[in-house]
Amino acid sequence: MMLKIRKLSETLGKRVYTDAGDLFGVLEEVNLLNNKIDGWRIVVSRESGMLPLLGGARGIIVPHRFIKAMGDIVLINKNAIPSPPEDEELDLNGDM
Repeated sequence: MMLKIRKLSETLGKRVYTDAGDLFGVLEEVNLLNNKIDGWRIVVSRESGMLPLLGGARGIIVPHRFIKAMGDIVLINKNAIPSPPEDEELDLNGDM
């Protein structure tokens, strides 16, 4: 297996999807700590339907450990995404 090295600037602007295949957003910025990648700031796409979960925030910072793959797109672990409160989940499922 050959390791492919990328410049950080090449990753910015990439579309971000969850490991379930759902569009989440776009990589906007990288956060470094002690010269290592600590996290990624992701601007959430309107199409993702995630904006209401963020309470008015434009995006989130995802710790690097939740990045599963980077290439033409970025895959993140769905556990990195805030989930709706339990009462909203019940309402969405019609299980009130």
